[in-house]
Amino acid sequence: MKIVTSQQILKLVLRLMGSSSLLALIFVAAPFTWMDAIHSMLGMGPLPDKPVVGYLARSTSAFYALLGGLLWVVSFDLGRHRRVLIYLGAAFTSLGVVLLVVDRWEGMPPFWTIWEGPFVMAFGLAILFLSRGVRPRAG
Repeated sequence: MKIVTSQQILKLVLRLMGSSSLLALIFVAAPFTWMDAIHSMLGMGPLPDKPVVGYLARSTSAFYALLGGLLWVVSFDLGRHRRVLIYLGAAFTSLGVVLLVVDRWEGMPPFWTIWEGPFVMAFGLAILFLSRGVRPRAG
């Protein structure tokens, strides 16, 4: 029986989150009608057709994709990138708290508020927990 190590789990977690983040590339170029339909489907009414809305949606999607690529890169050499892992773990945990506050402040639907912030916090804490066994490697 093969034992799965915390480093193997960490690689898998980073690659899963990285892959899902890379899917955001679709919305860098998606037609406005798609974004509007999703916005409405989520019960938030029509998506405002203003330049800043499109800019924020597309630039945020591009940033998510950039972050997804970083998660993949880091996953290939955990020891070399241990400091980055610790930073990412702390940053995602903090971001989760910020998202929870912002979602509540901006009046996002309850399902969104309950899911987004806690999920991001859990991802950050998982990185921190799973990184404990990673030994730094000179690079």
